Amino acid sequence: MKLWFKKLKDFLKNITKSPWFIDMLGNLMYYYSRWVGKTTRWSIFGLNQLYQVWHQDKAIILVIWHGRAMMVPHFWKKNRPLNALVSLHKDGRIIAKFLEKYGFGTIGGSSSNGANSAALALLHSLQNDTAVAIIPDGPRGPRMKMSISPLYFARKSGKPVFGATYSVEHSYVAKSWDAMLLPPPFCRGILHITKPYYVPADASDEDLEKYRQEIENEMNELTFRADRLFNLPKIEPGVAAKSKKYPVKEEIKK
Repeated sequence: MKLWFKKLKDFLKNITKSPWFIDMLGNLMYYYSRWVGKTTRWSIFGLNQLYQVWHQDKAIILVIWHGRAMMVPHFWKKNRPLNALVSLHKDGRIIAKFLEKYGFGTIGGSSSNGANSAALALLHSLQNDTAVAIIPDGPRGPRMKMSISPLYFARKSGKPVFGATYSVEHSYVAKSWDAMLLPPPFCRGILHITKPYYVPADASDEDLEKYRQEIENEMNELTFRADRLFNLPKIEPGVAAKSKKYPVKEEIKK
């Protein structure tokens, strides 16, 4: 019996790693998010400013919390090129498929895997006036705690940083480290975009930390405000993934 159970477990594990299974999940995420996006009655704040600045500066750095990433692509205008940083492990490949269905470009890597090549690709993208999207609390957390990486790219490229977050009424909050919000269709939703943050080329590391904390605070306050509107539980920042499969290594720094 134990041998049979082990073989079944190995079989299921291999299936979940297979390309067709990853593609299937990415497609399901895409079609579900499109359905929710189109049937939700959205209140939107800050999106027009984002696109005005994007037009002015040719590219931006967009940061999104891991637990609030599903619906943000719905608001992306495809005439604005954008490359998203995705992790190289299985979950990252599912997200990559999801984003590619929306038309995003993807760059594989994270602070725990492929950091140097990812940093060069991100910087090259910005220098060529192609925006980038980064999940600054991924792939393992702590949730809603921003890494310093986006600020290095902002300092080097001169491109502004925007944060995006949202909430949808009657959403289910997953019991995962990122407390991912799973929104239902045909409800009310709210999208918040932060103000733009420009980092001077001569900013010190101490200055970067101040920007990092300010962006983190604004993103969290907007998230809390949106969730309160729909009587959703407050998500406390700081929880990290328990798995030790993807150990955090040196922070991306360029």
